[in-house]
Amino acid sequence: MAQTRPPFMIDWSSRSKMRGPGEQSLGKLLHDLRDRLAPDAQGISLTYVDDRGMRKLNREHRGKNMTTDVLSFPSSAEKGAFPHLGDIVISLPTAEKMAKKFGVSRRREVETLVIHGFLHLCGHDHEVDRGEMMALQAQLERELLDEEPLAMSLKRGRKPGSKVKKLKDGSRVVVTGRAAAALVRRERVKKDKKVKVRKVVKAKDPLPKRGPGRPRKEATSPAPPRRIVRRRRPSPSRSGVIG
Repeated sequence: MAQTRPPFMIDWSSRSKMRGPGEQSLGKLLHDLRDRLAPDAQGISLTYVDDRGMRKLNREHRGKNMTTDVLSFPSSAEKGAFPHLGDIVISLPTAEKMAKKFGVSRRREVETLVIHGFLHLCGHDHEVDRGEMMALQAQLERELLDEEPLAMSLKRGRKPGSKVKKLKDGSRVVVTGRAAAALVRRERVKKDKKVKVRKVVKAKDPLPKRGPGRPRKEATSPAPPRRIVRRRRPSPSRSGVIG
């Protein structure tokens, strides 16, 4: 006799201006994922947001001040409480952007993100494993969707040029763009203040160059005074003849 699965409740919500796939499009996929990965789970939440809302969540919970495609929040319910698996949050603008990049529909991109988020809720983490999570994700896409797997659109690292900023409350956030450049300038100023400034001896100004004209005479030692030799006049000849 086949074992009956407990009911699986899906809580749908949207905070995005765009429209995402709902129960008719993703209901079967979520139930199949539950049966395959978390048979005891009885509930899950799926929320659609815009990039602004996703960036806020990413900054508050992961310290990264940038948007992303999908975030997962595993449930921390105590023992005996309702077995809620957790929450999956998807940014529809990012999903739409990547769908156009790969030449697929928005629904197809969201399906990949749902599988990715569901695996995170079940404890998988591609940032620390050796590729097992991404290999399982590709396998699930082939088996449950009968489609070739899509590449994950966004890297799970920091954006090039970003900096970590420490806030007054002790928390840290990742800043980019002008905020990162300003942080670099402040760090540079602090570093310069710690460095002792050495006294620099100012070199003597060189003699101003003379304009066109007669060349300057080089200074020489004074010449010795000339000796004046007085010539004696010849005495008059006694013969009266001037020779």
